[in-house]
Amino acid sequence: MKIQTTRFGEIDVDDKYVFNFTMPILGYNEEEQFVMIESKEASLFKWIQSTHTPDLAFPATVPSFFGIDYIFELPDEAEASLEVKSAEDLVVMNIAKIPSDNPRKTTVNLLAPIVFNITNNKAGQVILSGTGFDVTYPLFKDEEPTKDGE
Repeated sequence: MKIQTTRFGEIDVDDKYVFNFTMPILGYNEEEQFVMIESKEASLFKWIQSTHTPDLAFPATVPSFFGIDYIFELPDEAEASLEVKSAEDLVVMNIAKIPSDNPRKTTVNLLAPIVFNITNNKAGQVILSGTGFDVTYPLFKDEEPTKDGE
């Protein structure tokens, strides 16, 4: 699939990286399809890029890459929406907020992970309740948790 992006120009994406969102990213209900892009080989971050809106892309990562213990139970409605048959079929990533002036202050949204089912290419943002997870959890241990995203 060829898509136009403002960040990467026109790119050709293998269909295995094209995901149909059955649960939209909060605030982007009209965006139903995204691709997962690796901007640099072996990078700990990937981009979740809209296939329809060239300037809509989210940096995302896996918290355990940074030593964050991140375990949760997928809600039943999310499991049904993504048609999950096995936990091994899932890849979980979290949207990151990376300040351009100080990347060490990067935070990740642990409260609402993006869950990808790699067997059927369905995905969605899952809002976790009752977990105590934060939307602005510091990615680097030397940074303290922020209050209200500041």
